[in-house]
Amino acid sequence: MAGAKYNRILLKLNGEALAGDLGRGIDVPTVESIAAQIKRVRQLEVQVALVIGAGNIWRGREGLERGMERATADYMGMVATVLNALAMQDALERMGVETRVQTAIEMREVAEPYIRRRAVRELEKGLVVIFGAGTGNPYFTTDTAAALRAMEIDSDVMLKATKVDGVYEKDPVHNPTARRFDHLTYIEALNMGVQVLDSTALTLCMDNDLPIIVFKLAEVNSIERVVCGEAIGTVISR
Repeated sequence: MAGAKYNRILLKLNGEALAGDLGRGIDVPTVESIAAQIKRVRQLEVQVALVIGAGNIWRGREGLERGMERATADYMGMVATVLNALAMQDALERMGVETRVQTAIEMREVAEPYIRRRAVRELEKGLVVIFGAGTGNPYFTTDTAAALRAMEIDSDVMLKATKVDGVYEKDPVHNPTARRFDHLTYIEALNMGVQVLDSTALTLCMDNDLPIIVFKLAEVNSIERVVCGEAIGTVISR
């Protein structure tokens, strides 16, 4: 495989990616498989930061449908992301990859508080840094947290791993003939209302000229292929 195209990446994983065939919860073999990909990316001398969602543990909309306050539902989701971060940390550490978990909500017994300069130093030392607890504020998604952290650490690109192999004009599950895009501008993606990334995250990336690559995680070496510049998925940029 060719050398890496990027020096520093922010990888955004949906929480469901850690559930595997279980559908909910944390499937340890699945987490280990993703960790093995991340280890191989690190072996390319790429600095790796991670943001993981919480959809495998908690979906805020389920609480909202039962009358829960939005802020409470969001805080529960932020706490759940830390469980996923710790699971990924454990898998990576068992493979010999040194990591740090930093959280936007302080949990000093299990993770460092988020400090931008410390995160950058740890990346420069070769550690994989996993950001938990979103932005620390309700009403923001983990996509937005990923975009924010990518900007703060001066990442070269934000990689969004999903269940589908890019951005489509319509849902490919219900529309098998839907066209997939190799490239979209930020404005085109916003106007389309793409479902794989929320508009706040898109706008933040657009305002700061951070490219986004949306790709399918399922393949065993998909992260490496993207990092090495292979044209898989959809690029969203200027």
